[in-house]
This record gives sequence, C-alpha cells and structure tokens, in this order.
Amino acid sequence: MPEVAPVRMAAVGLNHNHIYGMAHSLLQAGAQLTAVHAPEADLLQAFVQAFPQAQPVPEAEAVFEDPTIDLILTAAIPSERADIAIRAMTHGKDVLSDKAGMTTLEQWHRVKETQETTGRIYAIAYSERIASRSTTRALALVRAGAIGQVVHLIGLGPHSLRKESRPAWFFHQATSGGILCDIAAHQFDQFLAFSQEVEPTIVHAQVANRANPETPEFEDFGDVVIQGQHCSGYIRVDWFTPGGLASWGDTRLTVLGTEGYMEVRKNVDIGGRPGGDHLFLVNQQDTQYIDCSQVELPFAPAFLKDIHYRTETAMGQDHCFRAMRLALEAQAIANA
Repeated sequence: MPEVAPVRMAAVGLNHNHIYGMAHSLLQAGAQLTAVHAPEADLLQAFVQAFPQAQPVPEAEAVFEDPTIDLILTAAIPSERADIAIRAMTHGKDVLSDKAGMTTLEQWHRVKETQETTGRIYAIAYSERIASRSTTRALALVRAGAIGQVVHLIGLGPHSLRKESRPAWFFHQATSGGILCDIAAHQFDQFLAFSQEVEPTIVHAQVANRANPETPEFEDFGDVVIQGQHCSGYIRVDWFTPGGLASWGDTRLTVLGTEGYMEVRKNVDIGGRPGGDHLFLVNQQDTQYIDCSQVELPFAPAFLKDIHYRTETAMGQDHCFRAMRLALEAQAIANA
C-alpha cells in the first residue's frame, strides 16, 4: 500500500479522564494531536500540560471546520457526546467517543442515521476490551477454539466511587445516562465480541441506589441477564470497590465454553500475583495461568488504518452500535 499522511486528530470535550488513554494510544500508533477544545479552563489546562502539541481552540466550531483534522475524540459529559459526534461527522470527520457514546435511544438513532448518511467512521472506546491486554488475549484464544463454542459469559464491572472527586453531572441520570448505560456498555461490548451473537435480548435488568441516599438519582448497583441464540450472559456493575483494593476495580470476565472456560482478571489478582492482565484457562488438556502484561493491543493501529483505507477492522459499525443499543435498552427496562 502507498505511504499515507498521519491521521490528524483533535479532542472536543474533556470531562472524563478516558480522553487521556484514547489520545495516548492513538499517538503511540502514529496519529498527530493538533487541537483541543473544552469550555472548562481547568480541564483544558491539564490536557495541554499532558499534550503540549494540542493547540487550544476557543470555539468548537473552528475544530469541526478545520479541513486538516481527520478525527475527533470526545470524552465530554455523556449526554453531550452524541451531538459532538453528529457535528463532527457532518463536517466530514471520523469519531472516537468515550463510552457511553450516547445517553438515550433517541440520541442513538440520530448518531446511527448520521453515520449511515455521511459514511464516516464512528467508534466507541470500550476500553475494558480494547485497552485490556488480558481480554485481547482471551478473545484471540476463544476465536482459535481454545474452549469450544461459547455458551455463557459473566461480566463484572465494579468501580471505586471516590465521591468527593466526581463532578455534579455524574450524579444525575439526564447527564450521565445511568449505570447500565455507562459502565455496562463495556460488558455488552464484550458479550457481543466473545459470543458473536447478532441479536441478543435483555431478559432482566435492574438498578438501585443502595448506599448513596444524598444523591437520589445516582445508581450505585445494576445487573442484567442477556440471552442470545447460542449464548447467554450475566452482567453486574457497581460503585462499591473498597478502599483496600490496589485498583479502581476488580473487573472480571468469565467465559464458559463447551470444551473449557477462562477467567480474565483485568486489573488485579487478589490471590497475590502483582499487577494486572491475568488470564486463567481450563480446557480438556490442562489448567493454565497466562501472564498477558506484554500482549500487544491491536485497536489503535487498526483504527488508524481504517481511517486511511475506509475499512472496518478495528470495530465494525454494527458491533459498535449494537453494544450501545443493548446498554440503552437495559437502562430503559431497569428504569421503567
């Protein structure tokens, strides 16, 4: 293939720290970060300090209208991400959004229609998969047949609340989207990736505020049962990670197959092994522990190639939208 110019990207909206990981991974893969817009002076200052090559732009419209920018990254307030993505795509830009990419089904339909109309690439950074070395390795093993056909997944997404550090929008459903829309988007993404189900349905979904009465709209617990044609799953997300854990959350993924099972411990092994990215595999041959700390992450390089060659190797559009739709449907069922 002929040599192509680096992808030039800009950040619009810095309200979640995921924007740092998104930008860093793409920079490592060869993209260029040229501009940034955020209305919050403190967030803008911190971002420019971390990425001094990003030129602050006072008006977002100037970023969208800049013909030299190929890609917009956004980790704005969740309820604002859909409109940012729509504006970017209608201006000819591709988009990588933090999850949740949108907070209502109405927004979901508008973003999807815009993507289909413009032909731009729209992706959501489901980081519990695309930024997890152990999950990347587990998915490769599943695709290679290491545990036979996948029949069930358990996705656990506990998080530490650190309530004093959270902005006001975080505690209101209109701006955050709710716990299933937000955190569980990761688990729905993983369910689709590992099961390869096409049209699974939500069997059960519930949310609750168990320990934060002073913020009554805030949901600190949620769980979901999902059913596909060949595979079912259980999802649990919460904000109850205790302070004694050496991580923001003991996130786990258990994948059951017809010929074995595996468990991914992404951030911590409470059994004593240091660091993260632990994978345990049991099949008809043996029981293995696999250290995944050196596994390469393919998403960012593949995503940049997709931008150049208009392909869908990093994240298919159907997959991207289906995972987010399931999260929104589950949230709607739980809140009904």
